[in-house]
Amino acid sequence: MNSSIHETKTDKIFKAFVYIFLTGALVIVLYPLIYIVSASISNPSDVNTGEMWLFPKGITFEGYRLIFENGDIWRGYLNTIFYTALGTFINLAVTIPAAYALARKDFVGRNLLMGMFVLTMFFSGGLIPTYLVVKNLGLIDTIWAMVLPNAAAVWNIVIARVFFQTSIPKELEEAAIIDGASNFKMFVKIILPLSAPIIAVMALFYGVGHWNGYFNALIYLSDKEMFPLQLVLREILVLQEMSSQSTNLTGTMAEAMHSKQQLAAVIKYGVMIVSTLPIIIVYPFLQRYFVKGVMIGSLKG
Repeated sequence: MNSSIHETKTDKIFKAFVYIFLTGALVIVLYPLIYIVSASISNPSDVNTGEMWLFPKGITFEGYRLIFENGDIWRGYLNTIFYTALGTFINLAVTIPAAYALARKDFVGRNLLMGMFVLTMFFSGGLIPTYLVVKNLGLIDTIWAMVLPNAAAVWNIVIARVFFQTSIPKELEEAAIIDGASNFKMFVKIILPLSAPIIAVMALFYGVGHWNGYFNALIYLSDKEMFPLQLVLREILVLQEMSSQSTNLTGTMAEAMHSKQQLAAVIKYGVMIVSTLPIIIVYPFLQRYFVKGVMIGSLKG
């Protein structure tokens, strides 16, 4: 007996549209990725003139050789790793306890505090007051300017709070209180071990933000020794743009600018790949937590 479900003509048409849509979405997503990989190993002149539009042309690995020999890029890489690790640790140390405290029904004033937190999502002091606060605290040109101003994101606190409200059995907390556990001991011994999914989600959210962040460095850092990788990459791209516009220069200055332009053109796509490689490697291991975090955020808080 054939138990397969018979597809109507409408079902077949709908399925065809789904496949067409998914194929188009796949092409839209894959093209820039393939282009960047191809451009990173292609002759820069072929890339700049548009002769290379998908697959590599004039294959050369000179760009990667220059990247591996460039001290600024590797210094920026190490700075970014350090800022990401330290910043994510601080973010978790602030977000997880704050979210758990706001999820406790016996916490007096939690609704008022939550409202004040949410208010900052819509209204902020602005860039100049924030800069003045950071400056008056003596954080300019220090690592703390990269990690303290964004120590917590209100939206992430909301997501973690929803997790604690919906995923942690209240009976465990009541049993711990009956056994004489303090709030701190209960949080460390019971709540944290059960919070691995939300901790992974928050680590992913914050980690990606720190890894891709450059604005704080652009505003608060002037010492190039402290620049993160994204700011080094930005300088390379800006340098190429400035060099391409310097058509009125002559003599030695013009030759120097042209040389720097060629250098930037050779390495910029390679740096893009090198800078995103750690995220690409880590993301598959945390993907299920990422999806769980999105689902948690969709619940009513």
